[in-house]
Amino acid sequence: MVTRPHRVFGCAANFLRGRKCVFCGSFRVNRTRRGYVKCRTCRRQKSLAKLRREIAILQGFYQQVPAYRLAHDLGVDPKVISRVYQKLRAAVFHIAELEGMASKLSGEIELDEAYFGGRRKGRRGRGAAGKSVVFGLLERDGRVYTKVVEHVSADTLMAHIQTTTRKGSVYYTDAFRGYQSLRRYGKHHTVNHSKSLVDRRTKNHINGIEGFWSFAKHILYNYRGVSKYHFPMYLKEIEYRFNHRRENLFKLFLRCFFGYVSP
Repeated sequence: MVTRPHRVFGCAANFLRGRKCVFCGSFRVNRTRRGYVKCRTCRRQKSLAKLRREIAILQGFYQQVPAYRLAHDLGVDPKVISRVYQKLRAAVFHIAELEGMASKLSGEIELDEAYFGGRRKGRRGRGAAGKSVVFGLLERDGRVYTKVVEHVSADTLMAHIQTTTRKGSVYYTDAFRGYQSLRRYGKHHTVNHSKSLVDRRTKNHINGIEGFWSFAKHILYNYRGVSKYHFPMYLKEIEYRFNHRRENLFKLFLRCFFGYVSP
């Protein structure tokens, strides 16, 4: 079922009309002659024109419209769009990290690594020059957690597994040797990708996390290349979108950007 835009963006209606404070949610607001909305509760004020522009940019961010295209559609400087996008991505990055640390993954968990960027394909730890290495853990029918890592040694992988998952979980991986010590931490099942994507005998697979990698690369493709410096923020944005896929993401982005959103 596709959610209609007016149902997604309806939470911003009172903000756009200057009837509600975007910072604290109070309806005790006044509109000044200079075009500002001033809250009598938190004592903060904001230009209504600027507020409407920022919300329009957040709508574009929610719809994954690239900054250069949204700048053309709204008739504003692309640098303005980029500043809002980067501010929101920085907020989403920190919130996603906090959410990942607040509650550990448990149950059936799929683990895998992926390589992003670069001009040539490469194997694990070799031929990956210019690429960003990402380690991912996906809780089946649940959340995903991603981390940009320097390399995929056994020590690095196990350190992230121990901090993000509950001991005793059931782990599914490919046949990479870096996962061999997982048996000490929980049940460990493997699938040999050189033979098949799904083990015919045990039905073991890691299609969930591999599907997430495809989802992430599909989104990143629209941005015409992402620098290594900004890549972790883009990755966490995708993780946040995936983990909150059953919620009103636009409302969550409003909360990330302004610090408040109407219930």
